[in-house]
Amino acid sequence: MDRPERIIAYRRVVDLTHPIKPGIPTWPGDPPVQFETTATIQDHGYCLRRFSMGEHSGTHISTPSAFWDIGPGPDGIAPEALVVPAVVMDSRGRAAQDPDYALTVDDLAEWERRYGEIPAGSITLLLTGWSRYWDEPEQFINLASDGLMHTPGFANEAAQLLMDTREASGIGTDTHGVDPGAEVGLEVSRTVSHRGGMILECLNNLERLPATGATLVIGRLPLVGGSGSPASVLALTP
Repeated sequence: MDRPERIIAYRRVVDLTHPIKPGIPTWPGDPPVQFETTATIQDHGYCLRRFSMGEHSGTHISTPSAFWDIGPGPDGIAPEALVVPAVVMDSRGRAAQDPDYALTVDDLAEWERRYGEIPAGSITLLLTGWSRYWDEPEQFINLASDGLMHTPGFANEAAQLLMDTREASGIGTDTHGVDPGAEVGLEVSRTVSHRGGMILECLNNLERLPATGATLVIGRLPLVGGSGSPASVLALTP
């Protein structure tokens, strides 16, 4: 069946992807990012490296298979689902005051009073300002003496509203998790995954996006049997 034609008009392209290198912030217990030179121009006439990293390291997509054993993995995402409209919730002020801040249903209502109802099929991005700590891994992860990460995220009730009422395609954030770091049950991730939504984490440059009107173009590695993938995310903005 032919799909309706979609036209995307844009003026700027914004890269939402952090560069990948050893030493970037990683989730506690995840494998480190490693590179190994296997050929050099001097010795082989060409340069080649191999690298290893966790599926959920760097700017990445978490797929439903991460929390749902019959959910699609990165190789099962339909190509058209990787080009998606986005809205941005600017919560930098609240996150600066409280590292455990969680975006609430009331926050969503406040945003909609200003910008209109969140369009169906959109991905909702939470701008916390946390990307400013990317080159300070300990601050970015913010693991405290209580053994918990103290980073902002979505409240589960907000995630449920987005997925069930606004028919969102997913959610994303500039921290290492859409759940507040101290919420060890990862209920927000489970809510989105069990509804077949995508999750984007460790995004960069969200402050350069408008509240509404951007389109994301998401590149992922189609890792067979995977639970997620490092991602290259571009935003096309008016």
